[in-house]
Amino acid sequence: MREINHRFCIAPMMQCTDIHDRYLFRLITKKSILYTEMITTGAIIHGECIEQLRFNDSIEHPVAVQLGGSDPEDLATCAKICDEMGYDEINLNVGCPSERVQKGAFGACLMKEPILVAECIEAMQEVTDLPITVKCRIGVDNNDDYQFLHSFTEAIMNPLMKTLIVHARVAILKGLSPRQNRSVPPLKYDHVYQLKKDFPKLEIVINGGIQNIEESIQHLKEVDGVMLGRSAYDNPMITSQVDELIFN
Repeated sequence: MREINHRFCIAPMMQCTDIHDRYLFRLITKKSILYTEMITTGAIIHGECIEQLRFNDSIEHPVAVQLGGSDPEDLATCAKICDEMGYDEINLNVGCPSERVQKGAFGACLMKEPILVAECIEAMQEVTDLPITVKCRIGVDNNDDYQFLHSFTEAIMNPLMKTLIVHARVAILKGLSPRQNRSVPPLKYDHVYQLKKDFPKLEIVINGGIQNIEESIQHLKEVDGVMLGRSAYDNPMITSQVDELIFN
């Protein structure tokens, strides 16, 4: 299995982290991990996302593809395709709260089905040696206590599952838009810190509300990596010191 340093990551963002955006980030930071927008298994299998899947092989590495889906067989098929395309990592979306994604039975609603998530991970691991990672929330709806996150993590772990990316907010599946879900639920960084203490061998990457490199450095005292989303997209130049200050 390939080893990837998740110390600093640029989050997958719909209609944001396309090939052009990733190219810009790679001009600024050579070591950060870049992620595609979420791409659904259906779109890949039916050939509807050729442009979304395309990446610049000569400059973008390390680059990860984020998949949206909940059928283990379909995810395995897509994982094999992405491996053959040259991606460095496959990330499973278990954090998106949008109503459209829920109708497809994937995203954050999958946190309520950890056994299925485990099956999805294992199905992908069987067809590729690429790292399979998961991006989730700290909880869903009223399941916002730390024990829910702990139990979810325990259920999806296996010997090849090395990295978990956690957005430190609960996902509210009804009543809040995806945009509101990025700001209304309170941040609970302590949940993510505790997760690292309870699972010391698991690489934990924290996401949500991180505004700059200074905050990133503080988080890195507690966890293995940080992931920035909107703050980096709105001001890409905040990543200009990542290679020097984060990766040394």
